[in-house]
Amino acid sequence: MVEKDSGAPISINSWMSGLSSGPPWRKTLYGIWLAQLLVITGFSMRAPFMPQYLKELGVTSSEGQAYWTGLMLSFGAGMQAITSPIWGSVADRYGRKPMLIRAQFAAFTTITLSAFVIAPWQMLGLRLVEGAMTGTVAAATALIAAAMPRERLGYGLGMVQTAVFSGSALGPLFGGVLADSIGYRPTIIVSGMMAGAAGLVTIFTVKEIFIRPARRPKGAPRDSTWKLILGPTLLSLMMSLLVIRFASSAVQPITPIFVEQLSHTSTGVNTLAGLTLGILGITSAISSIYLGKMGDRQGHFRILFLCLIGAGVIYIPMAASQHPWHLIVLQAIFGLFAGGLIPAANALIANVTDDSKRGMVFGFMNTFGSIGGFAGPLIGAAWAGAFGIRSTFVLTGVILLAMAIWLWFTNQRRPMGMRE
Repeated sequence: MVEKDSGAPISINSWMSGLSSGPPWRKTLYGIWLAQLLVITGFSMRAPFMPQYLKELGVTSSEGQAYWTGLMLSFGAGMQAITSPIWGSVADRYGRKPMLIRAQFAAFTTITLSAFVIAPWQMLGLRLVEGAMTGTVAAATALIAAAMPRERLGYGLGMVQTAVFSGSALGPLFGGVLADSIGYRPTIIVSGMMAGAAGLVTIFTVKEIFIRPARRPKGAPRDSTWKLILGPTLLSLMMSLLVIRFASSAVQPITPIFVEQLSHTSTGVNTLAGLTLGILGITSAISSIYLGKMGDRQGHFRILFLCLIGAGVIYIPMAASQHPWHLIVLQAIFGLFAGGLIPAANALIANVTDDSKRGMVFGFMNTFGSIGGFAGPLIGAAWAGAFGIRSTFVLTGVILLAMAIWLWFTNQRRPMGMRE
């Protein structure tokens, strides 16, 4: 079942047939939803077996595998942090759809080539290019933020995030099963094909009405984009995105190793690791669309704050897991809170940003998220090496709770955009 504009449930057939007759933003929303589902699934299919793939490339120790996995995740995110504002500025100038297509086909190219590497440094080089040239979530978010009516913004951004979470759930599940069945390299090729399919979906289904802004006349005063970005409202929201991305990425390089330790066997470990990484995507996908709509009615700031608290509280008991299923259940509960975080922050950002600047602003949003994605794996892997894998879960939970407290105290005056 999916939902109509009115909120009443309809069948899949009615949903598909209503695309052409519904409001103009609907076809774009569902086209982007499908494209993001495909490309994020492709991205995340590699997650559950990356340490084992590195073993095939000659990295035999678990410490070395965690180190190289952390490097690839971190430096890919670091490149994305540098390039996202640039691509966002280009999107404001030439349109968001071309930037989304560029990111999807770049993902197709880099993922597919990574199936043919013979050394870990080659894999790292491709991840650097991938970080610089992709960034589909920021491009899709900016496109939807411009296309959706204001009163449906939380719903639209929740739908996009549902695709991201669904892909993040399906990718590790499919990737783990395929890796155990057909091997690592064929699975990576399948991942690349899914990213290519996402680009085709965007080309043929997504429509964008884009009016290129006029150039600023010589001598005219500069706009207030930087003042907006560095102001307390956007800065606190972007710091929230940094912490959210940090929390999700800090445990990613160590989770497959932790699952193997908890299971006390090597049989089917890739599938179990895929389920552990993927289950939070399933529950996040379920909650994100409903929490996005709830934010439209009750305020996105409230949703963001409560979900930060819930996510931080549930992370800490993961450190006491004694069996993979303990970790899987807690990850599922964490996903319910995680589903409300990014749509709420994105909706608040869109509410205080002019349409002509959203590409650049969401580019900086992605930069802050990428900084969290850069720091998370490095700090998570280093912390696990120094203090043990379990302590990394405690650290992550404490950081989420600290962010919730800081967000509350820095927004006591509730700027106008934060009331939305």
